Order: sequence, then structure tokens, then C-alpha cells
Amino acid sequence: QVQLVGSGGGSVQAGDSLSLSCAASGRPFRRYAMGWFRQAPGKEREFVAAINYSGSNTYYSDSVKGRFTISRENATNTVYLQMNSLKPEDTAVYYCAASLGYSESRYQHEYNYWGQGTQVTVSP
Repeated sequence: QVQLVGSGGGSVQAGDSLSLSCAASGRPFRRYAMGWFRQAPGKEREFVAAINYSGSNTYYSDSVKGRFTISRENATNTVYLQMNSLKPEDTAVYYCAASLGYSESRYQHEYNYWGQGTQVTVSP
């Protein structure tokens, strides 16, 4: 089992930055890939970013590429999502997720464990 606890959400204005964190416990953190997904009101949950087990490979959705950065610190069992140049359309509940596979993935069905979600609101 893997437990994931996300934090760092909040309300900001367009153009601001925000950093999300996700603390993992349970299985050895270095053995699984991590991802961030988000769900806006009235929309389906969508992929945001992913990172492989070691942190050497990352993958981003086109909508956040160049603005968001995913990273991980295996020593502290934490994955981060640094969000810069935020836009109102980034408003959503953000979820971290863990995949027992080693490689980064954009597909939700490849993730085995999910955090509780943290709200990010971006005002114009």
C-alpha cells in the first residue's frame, strides 16, 4: 500500500506561482513513478505531469509544458509540482498519483494509488 498526501494548494492571481507537494509513505518511494493530474469543475480529470522512479525522465501535457515543473526527492519521499505563470484555466483540484511501474505515464489507469486532492484557484 502507498499513502499519498498532497498539500500546497491555494488561491492566487494570474501570473503568480504556486508549488504543490505530495508526501508518500508505504512502499519504497524510489520504486514507483509519480504523476500529477487535475480536475476542473464540470470536466474530467486530466493528466498534468509525470516523472519516472529516479527522476531522470519527465513528461508534461501540452497545456502546462514550459510553465510547470515536476520533480521528486526520493530521500524525503516527496514529489513536487512547481507551477509558474498560472492562468485561470489552471483552476482545478490537483491530485498526485503513484504508479507501480517505473516509467512516467500520462494514463490514469496506470496509476495504482491516489492522493486526496488539493484545490488550486487562479483568478484573472
